[in-house]
Parts: sequence; C-alpha cells; structure tokens
Amino acid sequence: MIITNEKKATDLKTSDFFYDLPDELIAQHPAEKRDHSRLMVLDREIGSIEHKHFYDIVDYLEPNDVLVINDSKVIPARIYGYVEGREEATLELLLLRQRDIDTWETLVRPGKRAKIGMRSVFGKGILKGEVVDIVEEGNRLIKFTYDRDKYSNIYEILSIVGMMPLPPYITEQLGDNSRYQTVYAREEGSAAAPTAGLHFTPELLQRIRDKGVAIAPVMLHVGLGTFRPVKAERIDEHIMHTEYFSVSKESAEIINERKAKGGRLICVGTTSCRTIESVAEENGHIPEMSGDTGIFIYPGYKFKAVDALITNFHLPESTLLMLVSALYSKEKIMEAYKTAVEEKYRFFSFGDAMFIG
Repeated sequence: MIITNEKKATDLKTSDFFYDLPDELIAQHPAEKRDHSRLMVLDREIGSIEHKHFYDIVDYLEPNDVLVINDSKVIPARIYGYVEGREEATLELLLLRQRDIDTWETLVRPGKRAKIGMRSVFGKGILKGEVVDIVEEGNRLIKFTYDRDKYSNIYEILSIVGMMPLPPYITEQLGDNSRYQTVYAREEGSAAAPTAGLHFTPELLQRIRDKGVAIAPVMLHVGLGTFRPVKAERIDEHIMHTEYFSVSKESAEIINERKAKGGRLICVGTTSCRTIESVAEENGHIPEMSGDTGIFIYPGYKFKAVDALITNFHLPESTLLMLVSALYSKEKIMEAYKTAVEEKYRFFSFGDAMFIG
C-alpha cells in the first residue's frame, strides 16, 4: 500500500520558507545531557512563545494524552569501498531502504561508475555488492553477498564496516554513536535519526508515564522522503520519496483509547506525524497498518488525528519546515524561527526543540 495525500491548490513557493541562519547556530554535537536542550513552547490558542528546557516538557502534557514515538533504529548506512578489480575506483554508498533480504536501494557516489552489473567490494572483501537495477531518481538497487556461515545478516556486517550517516551540515566527528540514536530505538532500518526523539532519556520517559501519559511507538524508516530537497518552485509540485511505516495493533488501540477519553495525540517528530496522518481515517480513528507513505504535509493540509507536535528546528525550504507550518501557520512558524535565531537556539539534528501545543 502506498499512501499519498491529494494535491491541494496553493500559491506558496519554496522560497516562502527561506530564512537566514548563521552557521554558528548549526549544532555540531549533541547537548551534554539529552534532556537539557532548550525547548521553545508555542501555544497556538493564545499565540505565546515560552523559552524552557526540554525536561520541562512534562509540564505541558496532560494525564489523558498519548505520546507517539518513532522507534526506528539508525543503521551504520554509509559504507566505503571500490569497484571490484579496480581499487583506485573508490565508491561511497548510502543504504536508503531494504528492498529484499540482501537487496537495498542505495545512493552511490560517484553515480557514473554504478552501471548495472558493476560489482563492488567493502570491508576488505567481507561484503560485496552488484548493481542489479537503476530506480527512482538514479538510485541503485544493489544485491549484497557475504559469508552466511560467518555473519547472520547484513546488519552484523554493517556494524563492522559501516559509519553512522550524519547529515552533511555536521562536520565534526561524533564521539559516541549512541547519541545519534533515540533511547527507544528498536527496529533497524533508518538512514537518518528521527531527531526530535534524541532529547528523551529513560528517566524523562518514566516521569511522563508517571504523570499518566501513554506512550505509543510507531515505526517509519527514515530515508530520502524526509530529507530530499525541494527543487520545485511551487511546493505543491514537489513529489515525496516513499518510506516504509508500520502501526501495530497495540499502538493503534492505545491511541484510539486515549483520543476517545479526550486526550491529545502528541507526535514526537515529523516522521511520527507523517505516519499517523498516513493511516488516520477521516474521523481520526487510527487502524493497524503498514506500507509505504509518500505523504507531503504543507499549509492547507487538514490534520485528521495529530493535536500537537514535538520537533526540532528544520532546514530552510525543507518539507519538514512546511509540515510544521501546516500545523500552526507559516507566518507564526517563520516568526518563531526568527525569534529562535535571535535567542541563539541550536538548529537541526543535534539542536534544540520546539513544542507546538
């Protein structure tokens, strides 16, 4: 099942979501303590902005609320190797999505070398690959082979030869790979972290539970759909790359029960938000479901289930910035971003957070 949203007429241009950001505000490393990041709180009802710390998020949650988290786990998806028989012909692969047990959709650099039939070598030969197809936007399908008697699956090999796929705007080395992983990450498959979740600690999650808030995990494997740049002049001409999601029966029941009691559905991150809105019925009911989603949420979209959002500060002209602008308003969000720059908030993956309540 592939889910997309119907296109809605809009006059908004990609350039309407541009803002100036000094380079020094792009966070190059995570906060010393996960929940000590700053938190900007936007109250849509009264239009206020508050400046807090992330551990204060408990104060903005109510006992009947349900917090929806994305428990996808980032894999060491960046690997380096060379064309078989030509060690000077180096390659960089970013594994985007698993298509079969050992077949992955990948981004290859340089792409001109990656013709169908090209064989490549990684990790001194413990992993080999062959390009079997060229798919959407020039990505390559690569069939990997390895010693199955020695390694149980490709994830075991990636833990040896792979690197965490940090975004290009992070230029410093990450000392601890676990800091680009949520504390509740479970199912391997993401090529990037669902970064709004990086602020939570086990202790903070327990405080949230102690308040009576339910926590419901869903899963969306983060890939190009989340981060692909918008190249179209008009935002409604942009096409999202699909990503795999899953909502379990248990999580769906938790969410529906809390919503029926008048609680709010609060998504942690845009990936959780896109998952929920992909499956939500018109009356807001959440069914058990899995499949592919290419949903693109931008101003004019009518939310069916999501009531509030915890999110990071996003890149200019990105689909993520467009999504948060749909939940509040473009004008209010751009005003909040201007305030964040003035107040020297930290931006992007390792940056500070925003609660839109």
